[in-house]
Amino acid sequence: MAHFMLKLNAPRPGFPFDASEQELAAMAAHSAYWQKEADGGAAIAVGPVFDPAGPFGMAIVECPDEAAASALAGSDPVIIAGLGFRYDVFPIPSLIVRQAEQSRRNPS
Repeated sequence: MAHFMLKLNAPRPGFPFDASEQELAAMAAHSAYWQKEADGGAAIAVGPVFDPAGPFGMAIVECPDEAAASALAGSDPVIIAGLGFRYDVFPIPSLIVRQAEQSRRNPS
């Protein structure tokens, strides 16, 4: 499996601070979508990044290949809603992740 960072670009620099009701509804569906992907194991971490240059969303995902990572991004409800959001997909050639909680509590 490979790892990728998905960068969700907002439709304008003021987002999410000036979000419309339609955008807020799409973002609620977006959150539910990524929670499902996290629960299923594809998403490792997902959340907003408040970069001083402009906020964006990020997801670190584990997929067979870049096409699968792009498909995850394309299935996000904020993309399907056609509200001006877009994803950039970046490969992560090497990723260090923490051990599972159980393993850290009971080392072998």
